[in-house]
Amino acid sequence: MNKKVRWVTETAVMLALLVTLQSLTKPMGQLVTGSCVNTVLAVTALVAGLGSGITVAIISPVLAYLLGIAPQILTVPAIMAGNTVYVVLLSLMADRSGKNILRQIIAWIAAALCKFVVLYVIVAKILCGVMAESLLAAGTLKPPMLNVLPATFSWPQLVTALIGGAIALLIAPVVVKALDRTAGE
Repeated sequence: MNKKVRWVTETAVMLALLVTLQSLTKPMGQLVTGSCVNTVLAVTALVAGLGSGITVAIISPVLAYLLGIAPQILTVPAIMAGNTVYVVLLSLMADRSGKNILRQIIAWIAAALCKFVVLYVIVAKILCGVMAESLLAAGTLKPPMLNVLPATFSWPQLVTALIGGAIALLIAPVVVKALDRTAGE
């Protein structure tokens, strides 16, 4: 199969899976939905490659907002940044064959921690901290969100990134083997 066609197909399949999982798990809360999203992001990066991973990472929060999962449009760029950091680190650091367990663990933890830090700093510290007064004055941010957003974009982000990454590290080598090719090829 042509590389370009395969890239488009794999990216589209992962986006379709992501939208389906977001829709199905939305009533189950952030822990379940976030873990599913992070699993899809990580599997995409580990199986389809960095380009597909970044594409899904950027489109995912837009879809989440349209589905009513992302709490505010203000958070969409922050989620894009966090997701992108997550897939880039996993893609570049992980052993896609799944054979180097130590490398897998380091990539998984580093990606989850960095995603958490990016989201926490942008949302909790910048949007709800430094910029809160001007966002409230402009009507872009409502007062109740000053409590909700920091809580939503703190430790739950680390937990869901760790859960999703762990599941993906188990799934990705199986998918690569089933596709009978080198990951990200």
